[in-house]
Amino acid sequence: MNNIILLVTCFIAGILLRRFGRMPEHAPSTLNSFIIHVSLPALTLLYIHDLKLSGDVAFIAAMAWIHFALAAGFFWQVGKWLALPSPTVGALMLTGGLGNTSFLGLPMIEAYYGKEAIVTGLIADQLGSFLVLSILGITVAGLYSSGAPSARTILRRIVLFPPFIALVISVALIPVDYPEWFTLLLKRLGDTLAPLALLSVGLQLRLGHIAGNGRNLALGLAFKLLLAPLAIFLLYVPLLGASGQHIQVTLFEAAMPPMITAAIVAAEHDLDPELANLMVAVGLVLSFFTLGGWWWMMQGI
Repeated sequence: MNNIILLVTCFIAGILLRRFGRMPEHAPSTLNSFIIHVSLPALTLLYIHDLKLSGDVAFIAAMAWIHFALAAGFFWQVGKWLALPSPTVGALMLTGGLGNTSFLGLPMIEAYYGKEAIVTGLIADQLGSFLVLSILGITVAGLYSSGAPSARTILRRIVLFPPFIALVISVALIPVDYPEWFTLLLKRLGDTLAPLALLSVGLQLRLGHIAGNGRNLALGLAFKLLLAPLAIFLLYVPLLGASGQHIQVTLFEAAMPPMITAAIVAAEHDLDPELANLMVAVGLVLSFFTLGGWWWMMQGI
């Protein structure tokens, strides 16, 4: 409960700081840069280092790939039925197919499941969401705007992403014991992720332009927050018989609201930026309620 109060407080603080002009316009970019270059790599180095590989890792990593495939098929078909413009379909695929498994996901996992469950979130994010965004997401953005990214561009974005570099280093260092001071340093740096991430999200919250995007917004969020997590739940639990906390956390990550970075990619490719930003903002607010419901539903798994 204390962690949830912290998250809500930081989120509201971000909204108020923006509302009263107490932070510069570039503040979210600065905070996000610190998170990507410091907080997230520190958590990756800390928790992936102690990772014990098992069959669950495949289930955890596969979730984001399955999620994006479902989104691509769903919104492609919806786009045909409703005769949606290509940029709108691309925006829905990106924001409806990629969850906020790091900036929001990791703090929420810590709040609901404890710090020891963060490693599952990191696997879902690093081997799932991040790679999906870097490969499939960038490809979809290119296809629905103009042209397609080259293989070199995709590879460069992957290998130069700081959390991915930290992932490679942490796996290589698994046989090596960290000194106590280094573990403490990583922990202190990683602890900055939760407050800074929610502060950043609050600073970026924009609720304008809902009137002209109501139908598409409702479709996108209904899929992202309800239909896709339900489909993955039915696949993993009744069909494949998966269980345990790793699976609970994986399904919890599947229910996260749209990824902030996916909306940024959509905007960079001129894929209905207004709708993409609304998916992130409104989805974030609704997720504080839907995530509690999913957590309660999965208690018996």
